[in-house]
This record gives sequence, C-alpha cells and structure tokens, in this order.
Amino acid sequence: MSGMVIIGAGQAAGQAAASLRQEKYEGSITIIGDEPHLPYQRPPLSKQYLSGDQPVERVYLRPQKFYDDKNVTLKLGMSAQTIDRTAKQVTLDSGESISYDKLIISTGSQPRKLNIQGADLDGIHYLRTITDVDAIRAEMQAGKNLVIVGGGYIGLEVASVGVALGLNVRVLEMESRILQRVTTPEMSDYYHNLHQKRGVGIHTNTAVSGFTGTGTVTKVQCGTAGEFDADLVIVGIGILPNVALAEEAGLTCDNGIVVDEYCRTSDQDIYAAGDCTNHPNPLLNRRLRLESVPNAMEQARVCATNMLGGEKTYSAMPWFWSDQYDLKLQMVGFSADADSHVLRGAMNDNKFAVFYLNDGKLVAADTVNSPKEFMLCKQLIGKPVDTAQLQDPACDLKQLLS
Repeated sequence: MSGMVIIGAGQAAGQAAASLRQEKYEGSITIIGDEPHLPYQRPPLSKQYLSGDQPVERVYLRPQKFYDDKNVTLKLGMSAQTIDRTAKQVTLDSGESISYDKLIISTGSQPRKLNIQGADLDGIHYLRTITDVDAIRAEMQAGKNLVIVGGGYIGLEVASVGVALGLNVRVLEMESRILQRVTTPEMSDYYHNLHQKRGVGIHTNTAVSGFTGTGTVTKVQCGTAGEFDADLVIVGIGILPNVALAEEAGLTCDNGIVVDEYCRTSDQDIYAAGDCTNHPNPLLNRRLRLESVPNAMEQARVCATNMLGGEKTYSAMPWFWSDQYDLKLQMVGFSADADSHVLRGAMNDNKFAVFYLNDGKLVAADTVNSPKEFMLCKQLIGKPVDTAQLQDPACDLKQLLS
C-alpha cells in the first residue's frame, strides 16, 4: 500500500507529517531518517543543548506519542539508498522497499569538511547532529583550550557557550573579518568587539594549514600566522546540501535540489523542502538556497498542501536569528541588497536596529535585543520609509505601516 514518504527526519520532515494530518490526510505517512533520534530542531545544538541548559527531550520537535497518535511510521537509524521514480519506490540500506504516492526529500545538509594534514585526529569536531554535540560536550571542560575554525554564526555561538563554561576560546577566521559572507562591516565589528570583551580571542586573516598531535589534536597550524594550542577543535566553515540521492534519481540539481514555486522537483510526484532546496523567491526576484528554520517549516507546509492536490505557492521574506551570550540577533532580508543604512539606538547599549534601504525602500534589517523593531520590519520590507523616523527611538514605527 502506497502513501506519503518523507526522506530526512529534521524540522521540515516533522512539520510535513504534522501538516499532512492537519490537512485531513488519512493515508500512511513514513519518515525515513538516518539518525536514531526523533525529528529535532538544529538551532539549540549550538546554543542551549551545547551548554547543557536544554535536555534532549526539548530539542525534539514532538514526542514519540505524537507520531503514535497520528499514525506516522518512523524508520529511524536507516538511510534511503535509492529512489526508483518509475516504480515509485524508496529502497533503504536494510534492503526494505517502501512505495509512495508522493515523496518529499528533506535531506538537509552536511558540514563542509577540511581536507588538510591532521584533519582526522581525535578532538576535531563538526557540529551538525545531536551525536556531534554529545561528543563535543564530553570534552568541554573549564580550562581547556578550544579553537574554533570559522567565524560564522555557528562558530560564534559555540564561542559564547565555551567562554561561559570557562574554556579558553580562540576563533580563527580566514577572511578579513568575522561574518564577512553574511553581514556588513559594521555588524562584523560589533560582534568582534563583543566577543573580545567577553574573553574570546578573534584572529582574522588566519587560515588553518594543518593540525598536529599524537592521536589527539594538540595544536592548530596556521602557516605564517603561527600555531595555537588546542585540546579540542570545532570546525564551522559552512555546509553543503545533501543532494546525492536526488542526483542519482535523475532529479534536477544546481546548488541544491531545484524546485518550483510549489516546492515540486522536476518529477511531479516528488517534492523537496529545507536546506537542500534551490527555490524561486518572487519577493526577491531570484532563486535561493536558504539554511533557515522558517524556510524549512514553511516549505514543508507548502509541500503538504500541494501533495494533496493544492496549488499553494511558497513566497516568504527570509529571516534568521542567532543567540550569543544574552543577545538575540534577529535578521530579515539581505543587507547586501542595500545601497544605504541607518541605525536606531546605540550599539554600545546592546539594543539597536540597523535598517537597510535601497532606493528609499526597506530591504533588510539586523536587530539586537529589539524584538518589536524586528516584527515591524518584517511588515515594512519592500515599502518606502522615512529614514528620520526609522532612526528616532521616540518614533513609533507603527506609523510607517499606514
């Protein structure tokens, strides 16, 4: 008996299964995941779960009882090996074959790996799964030397946890500034200074050339920049979409699985959602591949509706967040699309918003500990705004909505 099959067991998969039941679908639903865990959230892994403030049960999207009550079959600790589009079957590594009427691929992404001398030493970690974090936590004792390779959001979130736990933390970034690929020089400077004040050593223009140690890493080599003592290393240099299964099935892929506005792949019976997709965004008039929880969740909802015969389109302004220390950064849009920006509040107060404009219209915003401004910005994106009002903390931004 065929039904709905979901490959991948992350946030997109969990949401898709829930949405199918919410849409009154009564047929079979099967989730296939190569990890042994229930579908779970990834953001807490580099934050509250890494610090020990959140137990694994709270990382799960929903408890086991939800899947039992909703009659959702979980095939965990198993991986999909092939997709036979003609027979409409997925074959698992166990040899089992599962037939589908409609299929969702939500295989997510994997960490970009270093291929340099010593990269296989013990003590060098990548942070992507619960198992990864469990291994890292076991080594994060106060007084140890933690070296983080990569000054992106994941690396900086880990740095904030490491300092709080009493480790000596160093961040090595090969670019001229941290967060260079994702934000402005002003925001990079803000976070650089923030971390240095908290005791993190930040080293830019520092490329890692190798690792040394007998069995376990003890030093990170950085060419002419010297070497750094390391009891453990966490590498965060980006991710790659998991598209091998889709490619082998003959689906169109280009920096992700190519989907249309309905989250449908080049096969009308196969949909895709989450980090692994390359999708059109009509609001930005270009295609995107997003590493974003809101994107994964909304695409999953769109998939569920359309698998049941709907014609719902995916059209959302990208937004993201990052928790570091007691600061919450919330971002909407892409600052790179701007030709100017204005500041509301003071960065030194750790409570401010930077608004990015293009031709007088708001195109993006970065807000720190300013949830009200963030929520209003989401509604103002694409609209012409008065910069004087944006900058004035005494001005109620709701006025700009009218």
